[in-house]
Amino acid sequence: MSLRERGYAGRITLLGAEGRAPYDRPPLSKKVLTEGIVPALKADFGALDVEFRPETEAVSLDVSSRVVMTVNGTKTNHEKYPFDGLVIATGATPVALPGPGRQRFLRTYDDALALRGLLRPGLRLAVAGAGWIGAELATAAAAAGAEVTVVEAGPTPLAAVFGNQIGSLFAPWYAEAGVSLRTDVRVASVEAGGLALVGGGWLPADEVVTAVGVRPAVGWLAGSGLLLDNGVAVDEGLRASLPGVAEPPGIFAVGDCASFPSGLFGTRMRVEHWDTAVHAPGVVAANILGGSEVYDPVPYFWSEQFGRMVQYVGRHGPDDRLLWRGDPAEPRWTACWLADGGRLTALLTVGRPRDMAQARKLIAARAAPDPARLADPGIPVKNALA
Repeated sequence: MSLRERGYAGRITLLGAEGRAPYDRPPLSKKVLTEGIVPALKADFGALDVEFRPETEAVSLDVSSRVVMTVNGTKTNHEKYPFDGLVIATGATPVALPGPGRQRFLRTYDDALALRGLLRPGLRLAVAGAGWIGAELATAAAAAGAEVTVVEAGPTPLAAVFGNQIGSLFAPWYAEAGVSLRTDVRVASVEAGGLALVGGGWLPADEVVTAVGVRPAVGWLAGSGLLLDNGVAVDEGLRASLPGVAEPPGIFAVGDCASFPSGLFGTRMRVEHWDTAVHAPGVVAANILGGSEVYDPVPYFWSEQFGRMVQYVGRHGPDDRLLWRGDPAEPRWTACWLADGGRLTALLTVGRPRDMAQARKLIAARAAPDPARLADPGIPVKNALA
């Protein structure tokens, strides 16, 4: 779509491993499970003059010959697709737990439809992982009347992201929704009829959903020569590279499968959220057409869980100072992070979207707000500058 909007008139072929056309993924856990709403399609391929090949999975890349090898949905028919330019957007795949038992995931539209069909009163559902997806899944399952138990290896929900102090604020939400949350619990294996826990415990379950994270889907690029570092390692223009080769190979990567250098945060980042999938392709399209655009976003993510809107913007480091904006004991609260020198690096808010929107602009501007003004919820974030 971005290429056509910028005037590209050449041939475009889109290869997709799924049997469906591309669609919005946030509604999978937020709307499909709870309301059965079909996620919107991303494009009209006929109008865009794009050849779409569903159930066509990329399995290898030959950079020197400029060919992508694929396999169809039945794994029986291999095809070669030559290219002049290539955009890799293979996303990420869920991490599975060990064990022979059936474990489900929530990654695709078909996953969401299958889970929606299972949720019913009395269903004993075990969810491994109290992260974003685990919380949203538990929300939908509890609303459907299922008996939900969430097991989390960490001491609190989202402890690895926000630390225990903030993670402890999420924990009561589970009990309020009738969900059993068991922290500091590790799964030894998924078995028929439930989860075997480290230390000898057993959690009976009719169904198990694993939500312990994802990994960039770049295994098919092994042997291609492309530089891989937590995904395809791209430059600031989202171009892939070949070690030891000065000329870029005309290959780009976007979304969950790409890690990019952030000038704003001074580190290499891989962002798994919808906002990246929306904005990064425009940079790629411009650079395919000879541009020199730079991708350096302020990451943004939101989650709807247990009747609350949670939003996070920016990126904070382990040494950044936590600053509360108001009282976290209140139903609506905001947490801010400040780097050395006072620069605002990130903000997490529950039920206060205006704080998020204004903070995003300050983070992009590398602004250093006055801590006392920022801590006062009566003062708009945009007016917190000294």
